[in-house]
Amino acid sequence: MCEVPRRSDEGHTLNLDSALSRRPTGYEARCMFGSPRRSVTTSEPPWFASAIAHEPEHFDVEVEGCQIHARAWGDAGLPQLVLVHGGAAHSGWWDHIAPFFSDTHRVIAPDLSGHGDSGRRASYDLATWALEILAVTEHEGSTGLPKFVGHSLGGSVIATAARDHGKQIDSILIIDTPLRELAPEARRLRNRGQQLTEYGTKEEIIARFRIVPSQATTLPYITRHIALASIKRTASGWRWKFDPAIFDGSWIPETPDEEELVEDMLAQMSCRLGYLHCEGGPVPHDMADEIRSMQQLRGPFIKLAAAGHHPMLDQPLPLVAALRTLLECWSIA
Repeated sequence: MCEVPRRSDEGHTLNLDSALSRRPTGYEARCMFGSPRRSVTTSEPPWFASAIAHEPEHFDVEVEGCQIHARAWGDAGLPQLVLVHGGAAHSGWWDHIAPFFSDTHRVIAPDLSGHGDSGRRASYDLATWALEILAVTEHEGSTGLPKFVGHSLGGSVIATAARDHGKQIDSILIIDTPLRELAPEARRLRNRGQQLTEYGTKEEIIARFRIVPSQATTLPYITRHIALASIKRTASGWRWKFDPAIFDGSWIPETPDEEELVEDMLAQMSCRLGYLHCEGGPVPHDMADEIRSMQQLRGPFIKLAAAGHHPMLDQPLPLVAALRTLLECWSIA
């Protein structure tokens, strides 16, 4: 998942501002996670306003010479739940999801290097990103083993961590990461060039926000929140936060037999694992069935009905319910 400048040949246009402007203003948000902090329009339902009102803590940790930024919710002494975003995305994609778990977990959402508010590297690879997500848990000093949830490219990152550092991990849940190919955004965005376009105004760049791969449904109030956290002011305008070099091809293999595949990783993982398949996403049903067969009795395989590749954008509450159920099962297993 990611946010990139729209081009005229890249499909339909989602005009966030016009979608929101059609909704009348209304109520004050009443917050299940804390006191209300702002007025919202009726395009933001109460559950979303409540979640966003529960603002995270922020911290940074240095990993292999690069500053890694992370958000955190919940008490530091609680069991750790780490949410890992997809390619060209950022930790803010979890802002409306993480608070639902903060009563029972210390929820941590890092920005992988080259993403969000983390630093950039000369080159990127799955092994280094895996070290980064482990480092943010070590920074917190928990005595228990963390659980990881990774979406798309984030699924490849947590799978790499589980393969190489499985004894440091309690369990992982991979969300809609393909079996025999890279995450969808990696294929789509590679070789797009090393420079991102700068835009003159915030409104202009927000209007060009889109997700990759696209999907039939996104909730505009969620998409706008994520878009606003995806941009950075510069001396001459606005640009996207992510480093275009993350998909420059230097770590993306050219042939299928050279790829870092989820299939090859499963047999090497010593921790528990689960897989969540978004039924409307790019992972075909035959591939999903094969993943389910490969898992056998190692962990649950969950199908999220009517969800596109980015379930936090079209099916956020079913996603929360699925994660809560899985965590409860793992807590008593």
